[in-house]
Amino acid sequence: MTLTRKGTATRQRIVEGAATEMRESGAFTLRLEDVMDRTATSKSQLFHYFPDGKEQLLLEVARHEADRVISDQQPELSELTSWAAWYAWRDKVVARYRAQGLNCPLNTAMSQLSRTTPGVRAVVSTLIGRWQGELGVGIRHMQAVGEMDRERDADRCAAALLAGVQGGVLLFLSTGSLAHLEAALDEGIAHLRTRVTA
Repeated sequence: MTLTRKGTATRQRIVEGAATEMRESGAFTLRLEDVMDRTATSKSQLFHYFPDGKEQLLLEVARHEADRVISDQQPELSELTSWAAWYAWRDKVVARYRAQGLNCPLNTAMSQLSRTTPGVRAVVSTLIGRWQGELGVGIRHMQAVGEMDRERDADRCAAALLAGVQGGVLLFLSTGSLAHLEAALDEGIAHLRTRVTA
């Protein structure tokens, strides 16, 4: 579908409105009627921009929230150029999830979609790829300036750190405690600071 500038803005307003509805209501099921009320759109407008209905809208909300996961960590995530910067990023991640609380719009949107569909897999793989890529850039920088062993596989280290973070987030959503997320970040960064021994 080719949209005008106004049409693109309207479509984005609906996506953002749906995301806000999920954030503020804490509901586990998105109701199209609530989205229409919040965004002052009619049913015909909603289905004009999302002809496949609720599932298509939820997928766009998931993409929107995945983008926010990355943008909420900026500029720290893109500036991992010293150990102080790494700890500033660590604090930013913890603060983000503390502010978000237990109502995770990305998780809510994804839970209403079939995780086996290509669109859902693309959202997850894109998010993980971008996040891991940024961490990898930071690790390579630290290696280049001599602050981290060059023998380490930067991509593997980034993958391990991200896996720990994601596990910590999952446990936070399950228990309400940020202790596991903080531990994963602290131990992950500490591991990066250790020297490889023969």
